Amino acid sequence: MNKFIFLHKRGKGQQANSSINLLDETQRFKVIIETIEDGVVLVDEQHQILLMNPAAGALCDWKSDDATGISADTVIKFVTEKGDPIPEDKNPLLEVFNDKHSVKNNNLFLLKRDNKQISVALNVSPFINEQGNVSAAVMVIRDVTKERAEEQQRADFISTASHEMRTPVAAIEGYLSLALNNKVANVDSRARDYLEKAYNSTKHLGKLFQDLLTSAKAEDGRLTSHPTVVELGDFFDKLSSDLKLVADGKGLDMEVRASSDDSIIATSTDTIGGERVVRPLYYVYADPERLREVITNLFDNAVKYTGEGKITLGITGNKQLVQCYVRDTGPGIPSEDLPHLFQKFYRVDNSATRTIGGTGLGLFICRKIIELYDGQIWAESTLGKGSAFYFNLPRLDNQKAAQLQAAEPEKVQKAA
Repeated sequence: MNKFIFLHKRGKGQQANSSINLLDETQRFKVIIETIEDGVVLVDEQHQILLMNPAAGALCDWKSDDATGISADTVIKFVTEKGDPIPEDKNPLLEVFNDKHSVKNNNLFLLKRDNKQISVALNVSPFINEQGNVSAAVMVIRDVTKERAEEQQRADFISTASHEMRTPVAAIEGYLSLALNNKVANVDSRARDYLEKAYNSTKHLGKLFQDLLTSAKAEDGRLTSHPTVVELGDFFDKLSSDLKLVADGKGLDMEVRASSDDSIIATSTDTIGGERVVRPLYYVYADPERLREVITNLFDNAVKYTGEGKITLGITGNKQLVQCYVRDTGPGIPSEDLPHLFQKFYRVDNSATRTIGGTGLGLFICRKIIELYDGQIWAESTLGKGSAFYFNLPRLDNQKAAQLQAAEPEKVQKAA
């Protein structure tokens, strides 16, 4: 009894202090939410707005009090660049509640109440209750219209400059090629050595301008693409002969692997080494020239950074995906560099990269191309043992591939 009274008396004092502390915390929270420049919106499991700070209200052109209790879809309208409503499967709020994980998207457009469209970056985080369900979500929205405009200006400058500079560089490369042609010009061995060095440097410069131009187009959606049905097994067979010459030039072995899977949806019979073998048909829908660009880039990188050993080009898959990979026996890549490899201009800082050179754009362009076809690309590596670069693409079954192939002549006729 005395113990209860003691605790009761002590608790009464603590309750008063706790109330004061809670009031202080609430006040601090309110000050932070109301003064933060980014828009903050709290949404319950019915997708109704529980809280909206003034910054979010300004972005959506709603008063915070008016928006409270209203469906988030009514107040916060995400649209495509053309102003069309985004599909449900691309709605970041639905994704958070369905998949129970945070969602980040730096390429969204928000339609304000006055129908004005602004560029925004979004981060949505779920609140998981004790039952493991999402009971609420908080959205942080930032207006990036100005940043996007500046990025577009930079991309336009790079695109224009690269395009304009490619023309004289191509002309110089052509004249140097003529000067090195014995049927056109006679030069002594010393002059030929100088010309060959100038020619190689000019080719490298032309590649740099081409990469800059391609990266600028990839960023602003101007990258040309003519997707068609591609059977990657056959595609790899035809491409591997050219790639083998590159590997042979450096004294490296090359291996091509086409693994079967546990869920074959179409097969082909080939003759390899005098034996008839059955392999899966790996159909994807993509531009074959863009795929060639990706595979060649990954393979060339593997050759450049591998002093000795083997390069392996492989393909496998399941019912949903086709996976392609390029493995090498090179020095490997530090783990801290792996998450940044596909960023623009990023290069691993070591003696090999400084000696070989490069623009830091090749892997960035590969990522943009693979994402163009709803794919994913990544790298795995162990120092001293080599690296592997993978990309996944959605796989077509035999029936879907046939349907798309049948429709391709119609597309060509309409275009004509």
